[in-house]
Amino acid sequence: MAYLANLPSDLIARAADIRLAVFDVDGTLTDGRLYYGEDGRETKVFFVQDGLGLKRLQVHGVQVAIISARISHPVALRAEELGITHVYQGQGDKRACLLELLDALKLAPEQAAFVGDDLPDLPAMRVAGLAVAVANAHPWVAEQAHWITSRPGGQGGAREFCDLVLLAQGKAGNEKERWR
Repeated sequence: MAYLANLPSDLIARAADIRLAVFDVDGTLTDGRLYYGEDGRETKVFFVQDGLGLKRLQVHGVQVAIISARISHPVALRAEELGITHVYQGQGDKRACLLELLDALKLAPEQAAFVGDDLPDLPAMRVAGLAVAVANAHPWVAEQAHWITSRPGGQGGAREFCDLVLLAQGKAGNEKERWR
């Protein structure tokens, strides 16, 4: 996995401390496009490899959360399918939501990562101990990130982050063996 080669030691140290991984949805867990049917219903497309990454984090004791500014039934369905219980939609202030979640889980900001792509994600990214931007992130978001994935949102960017955390926490070898 070339995207995990030659990573800075400070990035590995940040990722090793992560106990909560928080994801934006549109542009991060999806490619950012919104699809509307003739009946006005919204559809989203999620990348299956990202989903497995989120599930593997949970298996290894990292809690996963979604914080989204929009409200979308497909997000609730996908979260349920992946076993994600911390789902916050309609959040105009992602920073405040993250701080409340950290308080409820009794975690320090350094134990949280926030993965995002656009300007509403910046305040929460500034709180998190590990701020990650997917490859298609707005330039202002990318410049604030501790790490930028090589793949875009909705196309493997979230999975790269998950792989980083598992590597930093010494669990990547177990994962590789599990699937042999």
